[in-house]
Amino acid sequence: MEVLKKGLENTGRFNIVSKDNGVPLVAFSLKDSRRHDEFEVSDYLRRFGWIVPAYTMPPDAQNVTVLRVVIREDFSRTLAERLVVDIQKVLHELDGLPAKITPKTAVDGGEPGKSVTVVTKKSDIETQREITTVWRKFVMERKKMNAVYNFCVGSSNVAEWEWEDLKFGARVLA
Repeated sequence: MEVLKKGLENTGRFNIVSKDNGVPLVAFSLKDSRRHDEFEVSDYLRRFGWIVPAYTMPPDAQNVTVLRVVIREDFSRTLAERLVVDIQKVLHELDGLPAKITPKTAVDGGEPGKSVTVVTKKSDIETQREITTVWRKFVMERKKMNAVYNFCVGSSNVAEWEWEDLKFGARVLA
């Protein structure tokens, strides 16, 4: 637990919010969340196989968001160091992205005493990110399909495949 806390403090980007007594966990928040928030850090950490949830606090402190790591008994020093390294990679990657932009809100003006309609619109960056994500998924699926297709269609003669495998096996054994 101490290794993780020290590693996070050494980045200079986090405030440690948790206490040392009670449940073994480390709760921390970004010092500066104007460009990116804790939810983005949590999302990007999933790419490295870490599940580090981000939470907003209860109703009286809704503006505070934290990331939480529960320290299990088998959480070793090596794992803590690896998590810190992966968090640093995520921060570096997020620094290269455009800043998150809060949705634009348009208010449909009304007369006093009447209800007001609030319409939330996506920003250009949010739309671009959504399109990019969908496009990447599409391209990756096509690459997977083409790899399988190329393997199956690479040669129309099964005996030729077997002969190539035998020649390759002989080269490996020799």
